[in-house]
Amino acid sequence: MSVALRNAQRAVPVRRAPLRRAVCALRAALGASRFDVGLVCAGNALMQRLNGAYRQCPEPTDVLSFPFHQVAAGELPRPRCRDEYNLGDIFLGVEYIHQQCRETGEDFNDVLTVTAAHGLCHLLGYRHDTKREWEQMYQKEAQILEELNRLTGSRLRPLTAGLF
Repeated sequence: MSVALRNAQRAVPVRRAPLRRAVCALRAALGASRFDVGLVCAGNALMQRLNGAYRQCPEPTDVLSFPFHQVAAGELPRPRCRDEYNLGDIFLGVEYIHQQCRETGEDFNDVLTVTAAHGLCHLLGYRHDTKREWEQMYQKEAQILEELNRLTGSRLRPLTAGLF
């Protein structure tokens, strides 16, 4: 299945092909290769509107995930027809992420990939509202990033380190 990637912002250049490849590998590591994923690279204005509308927090953020299916953490959806082979959409706040990377000195493309991994985990029911949920999500992120690291030689780590 596919990863549909759309760049809906112009503030920050995005290397789309490597990001798409990374998301495909992460999706495979989750056992969800058969499912489509929508990936939107968004600027601060769009992320602020979406965050306000869906989370009542009207400020830009790094990632918002909109699952197509409601599943328990780690479960794969059980589609009934071809049109339901969809995990959902991930909005990456690339302008926000880029600003954070400038402040911390982290590599933008690495953080973008890790943020996409975080978003994918949200599409599969993982949350981080409690310490237990955070631990479960952290383990899953670490697992899929380790697989990506093995394939690419990178050294990516989960976003949620130190959240609780």
